[in-house]
Amino acid sequence: MQPAPMSEPQVVASLHAPGGSQKGSAEGGPAPDRRRLWQAAIKWPMYAVAVMPVLLAAGYRTSQGQLVRLDQLVIFLVAAVLLLAWENLANDVFDADTGVDQEGKPHSLVNLTGRRDRVAWFANGALALGLLLMALVALRSSPAVLALVLACCGIGYAYQGPPFRLSYRGLGEPLCWIAFGPLATAAGLLALAPAAEALTVPWRTAIGLGSGPALATTLVLFCSHFHQVEEDARHGKRSPVVRLGSGPAAGLVPWFVAGTLSFEWAPVLVGHWPLTALLGAAGLPAGQALIRLLREHHREPERISGSKFLALRFQALNGLGLAAGLALGPLVAPAFARLGGGPLPGLN
Repeated sequence: MQPAPMSEPQVVASLHAPGGSQKGSAEGGPAPDRRRLWQAAIKWPMYAVAVMPVLLAAGYRTSQGQLVRLDQLVIFLVAAVLLLAWENLANDVFDADTGVDQEGKPHSLVNLTGRRDRVAWFANGALALGLLLMALVALRSSPAVLALVLACCGIGYAYQGPPFRLSYRGLGEPLCWIAFGPLATAAGLLALAPAAEALTVPWRTAIGLGSGPALATTLVLFCSHFHQVEEDARHGKRSPVVRLGSGPAAGLVPWFVAGTLSFEWAPVLVGHWPLTALLGAAGLPAGQALIRLLREHHREPERISGSKFLALRFQALNGLGLAAGLALGPLVAPAFARLGGGPLPGLN
């Protein structure tokens, strides 16, 4: 009887268990096969963080009765995925250069292929194509779109690339919030607007709309450090979890979750967003599970290596719930009024 295939979190967990990828059939448990390692290397769930800013922009513009240019939305989505692919591939290349991925990470693409040069080539190709598509979006909307995206890419490079390597100084999380919050959200808002409207960068709207979801994205990065504290410390990577210790760092996770929801619920409470925006709470069960997991097992890398996947579930469900809730506001407003509730808050 063949053993059941492991999920991606289980594959990653097995790589950090004692014995790593050598552990398996000799102990009666399934060892991660090469196909599963490739799935872990591609990190397909991570692309939820790439598409979220423009989906939120689409939901917000719909809630305000504003036009959403679907062709621009599709191009932006493809470009965002390509640019995140560049960052993931480039990070594998840069981590290979410092040696931080040599232990416990056979699902690094450089380790899987043994070809740093090819991984770097694909990374640069994804960057070039992604920027080309973003330039097309900017040409049809506002030059500020490309400028904002280039700023995001600059942050992405400074995060891991030489000579900056700001992630090794523990600065990755605030950089992540800036890139996926105000910058990417502002770019999405401009890209979806008619060219005649895209004259100034909507900073206030971008900060209000992007702050909560960007904090959820930052939580994903924060949780990616918990299972590799010792490896990071040995290679001089001073992530926040290394600096604080796993226990105090785990104690910050509830604040990430609460902060995300606070940023998103405050506009509803003051009547700026419709009540349906509270659908962002769809991510709360995953957030609670993440808090519980790290509180109880933060000292056990093999138990918490899947914590970033719980954080991703929280981020994806929260962001999609918020975007859908904003978009649904105008649709449910008439029904709400017929039930005697008056105008739906946040909608004129």
